[in-house]
Amino acid sequence: MAAVLEQPVITDAQVQQYRDDGFVVVENVFAPADIARMRSTLESLVQKARGLTGHDATYDLEASHTPDNPRVRRIKEPHKADPVFWEMARHPRMLAVLTRLLGPALRLHGAKINLKSAAYGAPVEWHQDWAFYPHTNDDVLAVGVMLDDMTPENGPLLLIPGSHTGPTHDHHQDGRFVGAMDPETCGVDFATAQMCTGRAGACSFHHVRAVHGSAMNTSGKDRRLLLYQVAAGDAWDIRGLEAKSWEAHEATMLQGKPSLTPRMEALPVRLPLPPPLRGGSIYESQTLARNKFFGT
Repeated sequence: MAAVLEQPVITDAQVQQYRDDGFVVVENVFAPADIARMRSTLESLVQKARGLTGHDATYDLEASHTPDNPRVRRIKEPHKADPVFWEMARHPRMLAVLTRLLGPALRLHGAKINLKSAAYGAPVEWHQDWAFYPHTNDDVLAVGVMLDDMTPENGPLLLIPGSHTGPTHDHHQDGRFVGAMDPETCGVDFATAQMCTGRAGACSFHHVRAVHGSAMNTSGKDRRLLLYQVAAGDAWDIRGLEAKSWEAHEATMLQGKPSLTPRMEALPVRLPLPPPLRGGSIYESQTLARNKFFGT
């Protein structure tokens, strides 16, 4: 009897969509049991923010946060806060998609969870991840693990198709990095934006140079998104952060071996310097942007 071949996690058509548009949504990367584990862990982490009076190395707080009523807008480096998030970054179905998009050697260079809570979850202004961490090549992407259903009403990720092949836009204001594009002068037609929606367990994959943002969550449902920042093994952060410790660099590999010969490509780069006057997260730096598209 012939063996039944398992359906691939990502199809050839979806790989081509990523190449053409700079993003793709892949359904059912994670099973309901995986999502339940991550949600439970996340809820425990949020409760540990009780008593905090300000941001720290793990928590970025909503403006409406109080020590008695914790309101967290971001968990920083969740894979370091709890091992379940490192385990899920190396899930076989996740690696199957990443291998098709980036190649066999994969490195996790960052992670966060954006908690766009019902009715008050903060927006993120238009930007490119490339403006924050340019590499020697752009085989770099962000994975958005949908911990909740992502719908048009709860502030889904918005992306501009094809923008990953265009310029690196200015994310500065008055000569200082603010982590946001000026919607009035950047020349991007935001009417072309497409929503990345899907059911819990789906993942969005967007190119590091793709222009994206998201509006405030005005619905009655939470929109929690776990974001993994993944690079090909031969893509090195040109800010030089990886050279501080070779052992720490090796420990970030999700699959394969790190490379001592970075692959260099001629790409448009703007460095995120001088740094923002308000750091700690994109939410903080973007508060200084005068011209806001999503109006906060």
